[in-house]
Amino acid sequence: MERAAATSSDEDDGEALMPQNERKHRRSFEISDHHDHRARFDIRSRWPYLLAFFSFFLLLFLLFFSFKTFQKSPSISNSFSEADRMRENELHALSLLRNQQINLLRLWNKTSADELRSALKEQIKLNQQIQKSLLSSHDLDFFSGNDSYSPIDGGFEDVCRRSEAASSRRTIEWRPKKNRFLLAICVSGQMSNHLICLQKHMFFAAILDRALILPSPKLDYQYDRVVDVEHINRCFGGKVVVPFDQFAESKKNSKIQINRLICYAASPPCFLDDEHIKRLKNLGIAMGKIEAAWPGEKKRRTADEVRGKFACDDEVLAVGDLFYADVEEEWVMQPGGPLAHNCRAVIEPNKLILLTAQRFVQTFLGSNYVALHFRRHGFLQFCNAKAESCFFPVPQAAQCILRVAEKANAPVIYLSTDAAGSETDLLQSLVHSDGRPIPLIKRPGHNSVEKWDALLYRNHLGDDTQVEAMLDKTICAMARVFIGSSGSTFTDDIFRLRKDWGYASVCDENLCQGEQPNFIASKA
Repeated sequence: MERAAATSSDEDDGEALMPQNERKHRRSFEISDHHDHRARFDIRSRWPYLLAFFSFFLLLFLLFFSFKTFQKSPSISNSFSEADRMRENELHALSLLRNQQINLLRLWNKTSADELRSALKEQIKLNQQIQKSLLSSHDLDFFSGNDSYSPIDGGFEDVCRRSEAASSRRTIEWRPKKNRFLLAICVSGQMSNHLICLQKHMFFAAILDRALILPSPKLDYQYDRVVDVEHINRCFGGKVVVPFDQFAESKKNSKIQINRLICYAASPPCFLDDEHIKRLKNLGIAMGKIEAAWPGEKKRRTADEVRGKFACDDEVLAVGDLFYADVEEEWVMQPGGPLAHNCRAVIEPNKLILLTAQRFVQTFLGSNYVALHFRRHGFLQFCNAKAESCFFPVPQAAQCILRVAEKANAPVIYLSTDAAGSETDLLQSLVHSDGRPIPLIKRPGHNSVEKWDALLYRNHLGDDTQVEAMLDKTICAMARVFIGSSGSTFTDDIFRLRKDWGYASVCDENLCQGEQPNFIASKA
């Protein structure tokens, strides 16, 4: 069953028509194991030297430990048991060395590049066993602090370790004044765009000392089905966010009045078209004349400029859609956000989605998986309109995915995609490591026999495309390593969650980061 709605519905269909603030993510540390055919045969031609080097190196190990054994002066009570234990470990190491010698001789006759690489990997594992056997009798750790080894079956250092969290954040307090509100209006794109719009509204509300009124579900998404609204208030220790229905109920039967509508975006004013204004009025919301904060050119603004333009004493203020607002961008989008709070992340999936994601991971993925957001629907035209296209042919994408999966040594890949089956089937056929496919796991349709998604259906959240999209985000956010789609706000929101939750890895990156598609179609 295709799950296209879970991801494609969460993107901005108008991205190709309007410029979008690009999210910048630090490039991850890359270890390339991509060698051409000629290089492999150069390595093969040097096997006699490599074999001699391995043998000489391991012989030195044995001599060194034997020398250390004679140097030690154990007490009479334990000298024999200690010597016996060391001799047993060293005999075991010699046996492993003998096995390695036989396997290296067999490797000498191999001609296939894939077989050669697979055999080398096995010899690295065997070499690690030998070293562990020799080191087990000694209080030695020759490789501590060395991160040049890949994590093969418990190797020395995790190449895809988690990124270190920033030691400090630049923050401001959010302390709303009594009876002073900012009404959020978000109209650009789909849910991921709206969540970014809400983040920026929260920043504006904090600057202006106002509580934030969430949009009405009749005009926008029903946010409490997707995010934990009460969690936001707990993070700040007070009522900083108010659902629209609660605010309307507090007004009893009186009409809701937007006292001031000062547009951050002048053209089009507040990003409001006639249809949206009509729907606002049909909700019983009255509004006065629309003003423009800055009628002139678009440019980056500061927090002080926002205070100067939007500060007022009216009860309800609105500033229009803020998705494209460029105000203190690095401050606003930093991990943890720009506001002082006592949580890891302020905007989080609601608890039922979070628990369902955890149950899915426990059922299908386990702790070590790579998550891939493979955005395709509507992305070809959008990417090719950019200076550097972000739409990669499936074979090239497969090679990029494989490099990351092998660095992470992950047995499975979680696939969040809106791609057609023809593309995902081809992708699966190409993602192979050591001659074995790495399964691409997609979230299956609901089956009452399976219980991992029972909470959603029990609470009437099943078959909601926005809930499914947030579920996909949550599963991706918990992955050991994440591969995103450049230019996608769905990907941007996953990166935000990973950083806020402390899951971000040094191997996280966008698909084929630093590369260009090896073929780009002509513009229409």
